[in-house]
Amino acid sequence: MDRAQAALSRLLDIMARLRDPAGGCPWDLEQTHQSLAPYAIEEAYEVADAAERGDSADLRDELGDLLLQVVFHAQVAREAGGFDFADIAQSVADKMERRHPHVFADAVISTAAEQTVSWEMIKAEERQAKEEVSSSVLSDVPVSLPALTRATKLSRRAARVGFAWPTVGEILAKLEEEADELRAEIDSGDTDKAADELGDLLFVCANIGRHLEIDPETALRAANAKFTRRFQYIEQTLAQKGQSPEAAGLAEMEALWGEAKAIEAANGQKARLA
Repeated sequence: MDRAQAALSRLLDIMARLRDPAGGCPWDLEQTHQSLAPYAIEEAYEVADAAERGDSADLRDELGDLLLQVVFHAQVAREAGGFDFADIAQSVADKMERRHPHVFADAVISTAAEQTVSWEMIKAEERQAKEEVSSSVLSDVPVSLPALTRATKLSRRAARVGFAWPTVGEILAKLEEEADELRAEIDSGDTDKAADELGDLLFVCANIGRHLEIDPETALRAANAKFTRRFQYIEQTLAQKGQSPEAAGLAEMEALWGEAKAIEAANGQKARLA
């Protein structure tokens, strides 16, 4: 048994012990697939955060936490007489071979773009093979996905059957149209309609990301990180002067925001501002 197999075997044994009614952990014993679901989502975000920060040690630990969620679900299912970890690994291995016919069969695919098209076609065939799947091309896009991610997937599915703006220029024109509609509802004071128009605006933004092959969720996380860096620069600079953001006022904070942008531009990177 090699090191990876030994480590995985140990982890599976630990989870079985934690779920053992005779001497296991009370919290672990209470968990179900439903109660565990939020933790898997949380751990996936923490993996993404560590990857974006380039923190290798943290990424290793967060991937371990995510793997634990897979092992946990596998143990719960095994106890119920369903699948186990080996079934999970077998299923994804079969899927990888099936979706890479240019590697494991005789298909010819030369570029990443061609592989993306092939992948989506194979996924569509897999969906059609499932008797329970609806005839809608949108039927199995999970509702639980983050809204921007789901919007991208929905628009990508619709685009596959021709329901999409052909050019990014047309999408940008639609963005301006939606912004005007949002402005009109704000002016009217109708909050419910403004919320509806804001949703439309965000959906168009997701379409722009799809067209440019930019993940809007990742782009927004980067924007959040940028906002955090620059606002913390404002806080730190004001603190050095013995001031608080509340006392400084908007004009001074905007000036410091400009300083933060200039420092980042001078550094030529999005480094954390000291």
